[in-house]
Amino acid sequence: MAPITDLTLKSGFLDSIVRGKWFFMMNLQTRVRNLIRGEFLESRSVFMMNLQTRVRNLIRGEFLESRSESSIDVINTATQEVVSRIPLTTDEEFKAAVNVAKKAFPKWKNTPVTSRQRVMFKLQELIRRVMDKLTMNITTEQGKTLKDAQGDVFCGLEVVEHACGMATLQMGEYVSNVSRGIDTYSIREPLGVCAGICPFNFPAMIPLMV
Repeated sequence: MAPITDLTLKSGFLDSIVRGKWFFMMNLQTRVRNLIRGEFLESRSVFMMNLQTRVRNLIRGEFLESRSESSIDVINTATQEVVSRIPLTTDEEFKAAVNVAKKAFPKWKNTPVTSRQRVMFKLQELIRRVMDKLTMNITTEQGKTLKDAQGDVFCGLEVVEHACGMATLQMGEYVSNVSRGIDTYSIREPLGVCAGICPFNFPAMIPLMV
C-alpha cells in the first residue's frame, strides 16, 4: 500500500474540488435550463390563453382580431380567473364597422318585410338552440345565478319573438278626409345605423332589444 503523502492529499483535495465544481456547474446548468424552459412554457401558456380568450370584433360578417393593444379582463367572480379579454377597439375599427353597416343598410331597407321577418325567426331559433350555453356564459362572466341568467336570456328571446311580428307591427296608419280633400297616413320604416350602449346588468336582454 502506497504511503499517504502531502502530494496525495493535495491531489485528492484538488480532485474533489474539480468534481465539486463540475457537479455544481452541471446542477447550475440544469437549473438554468429548467428555468428557461419553465419561463418559455409559461410564456407560451399565457400566449395561448390570450389567443383563446381575446374577443374578436365582428365586422363585415367576419370575426377580426382588434389592432388595439389595450384590453379589459372579464373575471369569473367565483374563481377570479380571466374568462376573456375585451379589446378597447380603436377609432378606425369602430368607423369601419359603422361604414360597413351604412353600406349594407340600403339593401336591408329595401328587403321585403316578410323576408326580414324570416331573419328574425332564424335568430329566435338560434337563441333557443344555444340558450343553455348563453345562460352559463352570463353566470360565468357576470356572476348571476343560473336562474337569473336564464331569465335574462328568456326576456331577450321574448323581444325577438315580438319582432317576428314585424309584418303587422310595421303597419302604418291612414285617416281619410281629415280636412277637405286631405288624407293623412304614416309609414314605419328603418332610419339607419344605430349604436347601442348597454349596461352590465342585462347582458342578453338589452342588446337583443337594440
